[in-house]
Amino acid sequence: MIPSILLDIGLGFVSHALAACSRETLQNATAAYVQAQTAGNPGLLDLASNVSYAENDTPLDIKQGVLSQPITIDFSRSLHDTVQCATFTELTAATSKHPYVIHTRMLLDNSDTTTPNNTNNNNHSSSQITHIESVVTDAGDWAFNATGHLYWTRRETWDAIAASARDARATIQAAADAYLDEWANTSVAVPLGTPCARLEGGIYSGTRDPAANTCAMPAFPTPLHVGNRRYVIDEELGAVDVFDGFPWIERTEPDRSMPSSNLIRVEKGKIRYIHELTVCATPNCGR
Repeated sequence: MIPSILLDIGLGFVSHALAACSRETLQNATAAYVQAQTAGNPGLLDLASNVSYAENDTPLDIKQGVLSQPITIDFSRSLHDTVQCATFTELTAATSKHPYVIHTRMLLDNSDTTTPNNTNNNNHSSSQITHIESVVTDAGDWAFNATGHLYWTRRETWDAIAASARDARATIQAAADAYLDEWANTSVAVPLGTPCARLEGGIYSGTRDPAANTCAMPAFPTPLHVGNRRYVIDEELGAVDVFDGFPWIERTEPDRSMPSSNLIRVEKGKIRYIHELTVCATPNCGR
């Protein structure tokens, strides 16, 4: 059974499925998010009065979460989903006093218009942030190494894809789903590109054979059904992030699905990059 908080998160996202925001609005939101996390000040964000906030699938008071802690951010990358009025940001904080790698989804309302602000008579965007959810990893989480993550992510190319060469949203999502579905059924055909590189925590597969690596996964000892998937898709970058639950990996609680996020870049229908973060209940999930 899916916990009620996960249902709330998932249903909240579905309610935005028909929303639409401009790319500029979403870019402003992610820029503000990076600034807010750097300062440890959620007040820098345009938050709806009923904003919901969660870390690692646990609802929190936004003033008590990591967003209220100043962090030195060395690198960030964002996706902007204009169809769902949603954003995704990956933060790498290797040189921070407390190192982190964080994946964050934000949902905005779909007004995306300029309306008068009754308090100061200035104009402001009414596309406020209604939901923030983060997978927050640090020391002890699966394969965590912020220094390694920073080193490799800086060397990847995630440039915008020419409009004539962009994959459809359905193609991008299908590639991500196939990658995750194969964990339960090895007969699923995954559109892995050549080359392909997977950054898992701070471990990078691209060093094995940079020109020929395909990101092929070894079979798990038991079928893993990855559920509670929540997507942010950016056709311009050919990318999708999937928030999900990773079963089996926590040795002390093998039936528990651990908070996880998979950021995937697709080029010409083939997976080029994968970034995976997974939270552990015990150091390195007891493995």
